[in-house]
Amino acid sequence: MEVRALVFDVFGTVVDWRGGVAREVRRLLGPSVDAEALADDWRGRYLPSMERVRSGQLPWTPLDALHRASLDDVLADAGLVDVPASVRDELTLAWHRLDPWPDVVPGLTRLRAAYVLAPLSNGNVALIVDMARRAGLPWDLVLGAEIVRHYKPDPEVYDSAPRLLALDPSQVLMVAAHVEDLVAARARGLRTAYVHRAGEHGGQRVPPPTDPDADLSVRSFGELADRLGA
Repeated sequence: MEVRALVFDVFGTVVDWRGGVAREVRRLLGPSVDAEALADDWRGRYLPSMERVRSGQLPWTPLDALHRASLDDVLADAGLVDVPASVRDELTLAWHRLDPWPDVVPGLTRLRAAYVLAPLSNGNVALIVDMARRAGLPWDLVLGAEIVRHYKPDPEVYDSAPRLLALDPSQVLMVAAHVEDLVAARARGLRTAYVHRAGEHGGQRVPPPTDPDADLSVRSFGELADRLGA
């Protein structure tokens, strides 16, 4: 592969969204709340909220605003209608404070010596920058939905990476823990690498161990660096 840049899905692939959101739920709402269940419910509204933008039902809306709107429904369904607006705003920032999987920073550090690295995420730029600064993620730049005002799997998101980096699509490797993300990237000519993240859903809904159509299937960013010779 003549790959020159790697672009990454973020939620679930680079960071542990479930553990981070649950941690902030416990901190802000207290131990009596089922933090993992609330995190799962909130994440379950992620794709439907973006679909409302993709379908034209909503105008372009950054992910922070979608998260904040869906949080109201999550809290209502959990019987937590009395949570103040200030706490809801702070809880929305949980998505800015997610921890990377243990292999991520060492793996990215190795990969960055040989490749341009960028998130290709549905997260808005402020969210991704805050996350990177807190977690020490060594991105070269931020790419993704807000840049082109489309959410994955719209083709505009995948097309933006090679276009903005002045590369052919085949010179860009999309790295993700979600097969559907890689399917959409392949359809736009990107190379693909599947990372198996068995713990993304807390051991529930364990994903397949490999994507048979991916150029590479690995279990860590360290293994990805090994396979790419970085």
